[in-house]
Amino acid sequence: MANHFIRLRFLHSSVPPLPTITPTSSPSFTVDFLINSCGLSFKSALSVSEKFQLNDKTPQKPQSILQLLKSHHFSDNHVAQLIVKWPQVLNCRIHNNLEPKFEYLVKIGFEGELLPQIILSNPYILEMSLVSRIKPSVQFLRLFLDNDEKLLVAFKRAPWLLSHNMKILLKPNVDALMREGVPAHAMERLLISYPRSVLLKPQKIIDAVNSVKNLGFETTDRMFIQAFRVMVQMSESTWKKKIEVMKSMGFSEDDILKAFKRFPQCLSCSEENIRKTLDFYFNTMKLDPQTIIVNPCLLGYSIEKRVRPRYHVLKVLESKKLIKGIKDKEFNHIKIGENNFLEKYIDQFIDEVPSLLEFYLGMKEDKSLVVDLEEVSFPLQ
Repeated sequence: MANHFIRLRFLHSSVPPLPTITPTSSPSFTVDFLINSCGLSFKSALSVSEKFQLNDKTPQKPQSILQLLKSHHFSDNHVAQLIVKWPQVLNCRIHNNLEPKFEYLVKIGFEGELLPQIILSNPYILEMSLVSRIKPSVQFLRLFLDNDEKLLVAFKRAPWLLSHNMKILLKPNVDALMREGVPAHAMERLLISYPRSVLLKPQKIIDAVNSVKNLGFETTDRMFIQAFRVMVQMSESTWKKKIEVMKSMGFSEDDILKAFKRFPQCLSCSEENIRKTLDFYFNTMKLDPQTIIVNPCLLGYSIEKRVRPRYHVLKVLESKKLIKGIKDKEFNHIKIGENNFLEKYIDQFIDEVPSLLEFYLGMKEDKSLVVDLEEVSFPLQ
């Protein structure tokens, strides 16, 4: 009996005490700081804290960084966006990293609101060395972009230019293009408008230049850079497939080359899109191949988002005898900007056809919508 009680006492003493359960756990310093000081939502703060932690022993450091950002036109929203994209900014050194970079970027033109814009577009700028990466990139591009305004445009369009090693990535390709006879003004346009076209291997660049030359372009031609940009993005087999698609739709090789010389972007979309676009022009709008050759820019517009909705708006107006019909050989109703189209073809007739805007927006939204104007009701006021 004594042994029995001893065993019971041993069993009870070996069972660990139950843990104390609290209804909620207190948030970490990182989550608390991200919410209260940086303006992040709880969900965003929790997500950021899973891959980044602040040192709660030095809370003054991230607070100083926030003050620095605010002093350089970063709004509360800018700060929150930056921290979500690159939370490491809160651990950056101020005097040896952030301040010198901000001062340099302001010096080359990123003043006021432009500074947070360029940083947010590529936060990794703050991770790059000012001396060995950012300044050399700027100095290299200044060889072709002769003023800060052009430099600013290039960096706004391609912020990664500030964080990539231009000497390794761009210089060999730029040198290859210049050896092939591409003039400085064309190089300037390429770097400002299409810098990604120059990030490929040098041999790919040279092959594209030679292909464009073989089509009859001179490096001094106005459309040379456009043609090069299209050609460098596709393989020879892809080029041949697109030519075959165009031929199957009723074009000769001479026709295709004429269209390409006038508007190289006409062959920048996929074979499927070329086929769908031509199908709409030929079977719905009843255009002939020669019209496309004369107006190859028509191949550059989105059928679903632009051409088809606008075409049907004009057909509605024509059916209501509000316009004489689509006889515009220059296709200005397709070429003009969105605001101009709305003003000329929607706003002007909104009293006579109140639902016209709704119809137009619905066409832009629903790509699968099939329109039969005889079944669509547009009551006149």
